[in-house]
Amino acid sequence: MSDSTPSAASPRIGRSEAKALRRAALLHSAAALFAERGFAGVSMEDLGTAVGMSGPAVYRHFPSKQAVLAALLIDVSQTLLDGGTAEVERAADSEHALRSLVEFHVAFALDHRDVIRVQDHDLDSLTPDDRRTVRTLQRRYVERWVDVLAQLHPGVPAAELRVRAHAGFGLINSTPHSATRTRDDSVARETVRAALERMALAALRAD
Repeated sequence: MSDSTPSAASPRIGRSEAKALRRAALLHSAAALFAERGFAGVSMEDLGTAVGMSGPAVYRHFPSKQAVLAALLIDVSQTLLDGGTAEVERAADSEHALRSLVEFHVAFALDHRDVIRVQDHDLDSLTPDDRRTVRTLQRRYVERWVDVLAQLHPGVPAAELRVRAHAGFGLINSTPHSATRTRDDSVARETVRAALERMALAALRAD
């Protein structure tokens, strides 16, 4: 799939679609800039410049830089919850569900390395309400994993299964460090993907 997006001026794209594309472009650029410089080191002007937009124009989409950060982290947390739920619901049994969850999260971690760095470094820059929303979505996502692990490890306390799930996330979310870009990024991605899936499954299946 191409990384390019249709021009907002294209006659085939309506106003609402063009606005959604600009919002997505802003969030994509915000993830890269926040990951590189930190939340405090990026201005609204910087965000606009990154997508060919003036700083004041950014305010048509987000009322503040903090709102950009909130949208970035809340959107991605909701995406994880929705995607993880769908993987579990499609799976034929708990073993297939675990494999699907691992594959889904590895793909996410490889595609969203910048967001993982932002989550790690700048979560506390959110307002208390937005931080609570992110945490709630993330807890619900963890419980999808705990439910599957409980079927594979009957008798293991839920608290221990949550520890296992978080340990698995820690391994998989190492992509900002383990999936460094190379001249042939496709080879690097496949190598890292296979290693992370194999290691995460081994850890989560262990008795």
